[in-house]
Amino acid sequence: MKKILIIDDEVNVALLLSKFLTRNGFDVSTASSGTSGMEALKNNEFNLVLCDFRLEDTDGREMLRNIKNQYPKTGVIIITGYSDIKMAVELIKMGAYDYITKPLYPDEILNTINKAFETHNALVEDTESNDIIVDKSKSKDNKKQAFANEFVAGNSKASKELLRQIELVAPTNYSVIILGESGTGKESVAQSIHLNSPRHNQPFIAMDCGSLTKELAASEFFGHEKGSFTGALYTKIGHFEMANGGTLFLDEVGNLSYEIQAALLRTVQERRVKRIGSTKEIDLDVRIIIATNESLQDGIQKGKFREDLYHRFNEFTIYMPPLRERGNDIMLLAEHFLKIANNELGRNVTTFSPEVIDCFMHYRWQGNIRELKNVIRRAALLTEDNEITMKALPLEISNFKTPSFDQPFTPVYEVPEAKEARHDLKNAALEAEYETIIKVLREVNFNKTKAAEILNIDRKTLYNKMKAINLK
Repeated sequence: MKKILIIDDEVNVALLLSKFLTRNGFDVSTASSGTSGMEALKNNEFNLVLCDFRLEDTDGREMLRNIKNQYPKTGVIIITGYSDIKMAVELIKMGAYDYITKPLYPDEILNTINKAFETHNALVEDTESNDIIVDKSKSKDNKKQAFANEFVAGNSKASKELLRQIELVAPTNYSVIILGESGTGKESVAQSIHLNSPRHNQPFIAMDCGSLTKELAASEFFGHEKGSFTGALYTKIGHFEMANGGTLFLDEVGNLSYEIQAALLRTVQERRVKRIGSTKEIDLDVRIIIATNESLQDGIQKGKFREDLYHRFNEFTIYMPPLRERGNDIMLLAEHFLKIANNELGRNVTTFSPEVIDCFMHYRWQGNIRELKNVIRRAALLTEDNEITMKALPLEISNFKTPSFDQPFTPVYEVPEAKEARHDLKNAALEAEYETIIKVLREVNFNKTKAAEILNIDRKTLYNKMKAINLK
């Protein structure tokens, strides 16, 4: 059985994690401090350690160093708060397998642990010698399993084309642009490309460019030496250096300032990086995958994105279909997320009512896969028997599919005897207006505030116009 040690001074967190992982087939032990954790490692052999970054008697950096020095075959996953993510990424460069951010989500934890056992040196327990070995005969299957965990391909035409493109470009060294709306799973596809590439045993480093300030971007990309500027209290390894040999994923790259784009272009062209405050250049072998939910070509036209940088990235482009274009994949994904939610909550919810299925198939899913996943998790929590019904759905979804949307509307001011009056210009204009209102309401999932903003009218006017066509 695969053995895991949890080191966390928050006893309740450690207890909950232990129960969850034990229920999922792992042999779990816990320790409440760095000292007791090292003592547990001394007395027992563990395949994997889940270590909180902030402990009362030490920190994740020191624990990782000690574990790797004394027990080099033991994998380490860091548990970290949001503010410590940058440090956690640096710990990966020091030898940690991965990190998990708080708040902890059971499905994310399980997925990360399974990947630790199935990919990146696939941690497999040899039952005879009790050693950790690499089962190379299963590496191909393990990559496919990790790929399946990250991206549910589906059976729709759009999904099959997406899968074909991923399988086509993954074995190459091409830079890739992934285009798609927010929540469509762009990072999962980037991870899948990495896991199915020759670089799959090297780092995959993800970077959210949308959250970077102009001042921090250079340090995040290229790193810095201790004392190179005010506040540089330690040497920092940049994301390019962290990803060396592997894949660097840049999300929302269109948000970078023009100056940082110029520095980024030099690094991509020369395949070398130099930390701020250093004279030493480091050779790079990094595959770059970028993602955006905005048109970079529009950014070029507006002078916000460099055309030369765009062409450096644009060796292969993948379009992520929005969930509303994936047809029956919606329910395939819903069932997938329901299984995860059941496992997380210890429930046995097995089906969706016909009304829920019909609602899911007609809803526009502005938040795409991310929204669907959250809706399923919420519905599974609220469902007491084995079937999810409409009452378990958020109001914006359960109210979305109304009879008024499926049938031609008839303004209340019309009378049946005056059908010919519908063809005059005034009534034609009114009918076109109401069709526009309904179209916009559909596009924003019946959010009246957003609809009023798009229509450039106030909410009161929108309510009055909706009332005129019996749409509430």
